[in-house]
Order: sequence, then structure tokens, then C-alpha cells
Amino acid sequence: MNILVTGGAGYIGSHTVVELQNAGHNVVVIDNLSNSKAKSLNRVTEITGKKVDFFEIDIRDFNALDSLLNKYKFDCCIHFAGLKAVGESVQKPLEYYDNNVCGTVTLLRALNKHNCKNIIFSSSACVYGNPEIIPITENCPKGNCTNPYGATKSMIEDIMMDLYKSDSNWNIVLLRYFNPIGAHQSGKIGENPNGIPNNLMPYITQVAVGKRDELSVFGNDYDTHDGTGVRDYIHVIDLARGHVCALNAIKENCGLEIFNLGTGHGYSVLDVVNAFEKVNGLKIPYVIKPRRAGDVPVCYADASKAEKILKWHAEFNLEDMCRDSWNWQKNNPNGYGD
Repeated sequence: MNILVTGGAGYIGSHTVVELQNAGHNVVVIDNLSNSKAKSLNRVTEITGKKVDFFEIDIRDFNALDSLLNKYKFDCCIHFAGLKAVGESVQKPLEYYDNNVCGTVTLLRALNKHNCKNIIFSSSACVYGNPEIIPITENCPKGNCTNPYGATKSMIEDIMMDLYKSDSNWNIVLLRYFNPIGAHQSGKIGENPNGIPNNLMPYITQVAVGKRDELSVFGNDYDTHDGTGVRDYIHVIDLARGHVCALNAIKENCGLEIFNLGTGHGYSVLDVVNAFEKVNGLKIPYVIKPRRAGDVPVCYADASKAEKILKWHAEFNLEDMCRDSWNWQKNNPNGYGD
């Protein structure tokens, strides 16, 4: 298939491009490089041996999208492009609504004009808010999102659902990610956050490589086995392969489908720290801080629907995730800035 990947130079996007190319698909990437580096796509070429066609395009630029879609005939769009820092979204809500929501509407208008009515959307488990069901199934009601980033994901889902109701020729797959960590086993591509990391694993690896003195653990008084928050951490390669599997649903004219992508296992913050220390032979100093507003105690997936319909399941364990994360960071202490 000919696949347009928005935000394909980013963390999950670049790993997905690897898996798409390995599966024999033709890929074109667009990215505005606001939170990514084009160098990641050079590394993808090193891994796969296949050049990546890349265009620096912002999804809010209809004319640029229109021109690209005139040039290429795409079978499907995989849509990653979006701002993703939870804390920043609280400080800059208008930027997040403009970039994520308005950008997606512009993208959908352009795809619709060119009759490319197949899309896989990079959504998030944060749309469940404080979940009513653990483990979380796709039937769990969406909750009140605690930050603008989460709200944009929920809004985009609603927009796509309304689009499908208006035109059933669309095939739309909403993939609700849990917590991606890890990196490609080659150590050539991985997570490269700007500024202070928003997620646990890059914070741990930056402490390990000496860029930060200690890890901040937010809250140790949750009702969990060690008091720290429990999440479903999934290897980014497993997540990337989930998108390749989702293309099969698109090919079979699935209509609108929602899938959780997670391991089905919950690990606490300290579980991750302990696993990282064990597998890499390193010590990670940490300090307990007060809970962060909006954090839920426990969040992990029931991913049985994806296994049944997409024939997908997570294959990597927590130790694999920790090993691959450190392999990326130690070989690229400054990310793609080396």
C-alpha cells in the first residue's frame, strides 16, 4: 500500500515507518519538525535500506497538503502529527487546539478532496480519564480529560466519528495507546524529547547518562502495591507493528473501529526503575515528590480486541523495553543532536 505518515519523523512515527517499510509498504512522511528531527528518517534508511520520501509540511497548511496529494496517490494516512506535552498543553492550550484539532480538520478536508478515505489515528488512553473499568476495554466510557492535550485527542476522535456518520465510505481506525517506551534494537532511533522529559523512561535514561541528577517520582501514597502510580508500558516497536496490523482492517473496509494498544499488564514507577537497574546494571537515584494533579492511580489495558481482530499482541517485556531504551540513550546521549 502507499501510505502517508504525518508526524513520521517523531518517536512513534519513525519506528512505524521502519515497520511499514519492512512489511513492503511505500511510505511518504510529512512533518513540520517542531518536535522532531529529520535525522531520524536518515536513521530509518540506515535500518531498512530504503529511502524515505520526506516533505517538511505542517498539517495546518491546506495548500501544501493539496499539492502533495495531487502528486501522490495514497491508499491510507497514518496520522501521528500533533503536540503531545501534557504540562505544556496546560500552559499553551490555544496552541494545542490549533495544532492538533484544527490541523486534523485541515488534513481530513484535504484527504476527503482527494478521495483518500482511509485513516489510522494516533489516539491515547488518556481519553478514558479516570477509568471506570480496570483493565480498560474499548467499551469503557470516555472520561473528563484532565488537560488540553488529552482533550484534543478526545475531540479528534469525536470529529472522526461524526465524519464517519456523515460518510460511511470512510474507514477509520482509532488506536488508543497506553505508555510507549523503548527504542529500536539497533540503537539508531529512539525517543528524543525537547527540554525536560514529560514521560518516565526518557527521564530515567537521562539520569542514567548523567544529564540529570535524580528522577522525580510523583506520589508514593496511591493504593498500589508500592504506592507509586501503575501504568501499561508498551514497547514502541510493538506499538508500531500495531499500525501495520491496522492496515489489514482498513483493507477489509472496517468502517470505524477502536482498539487499545497495550500489554495488559500494569507496572508501577518503581517497578520500571527496578527493572531498568537490574537489566542495565545501573543505579537510578530518585526522590519522592507530591502527586501531580490529574494523575490517576492505575491505568492498564485490556487489549484482547486487538488480538482477536487485528491478530496483534505485544511481544516485548518490561526488561526488553528498559534494555532498548538504555541502548538508544547511551549511544545517543544528546539524541539526534550529536
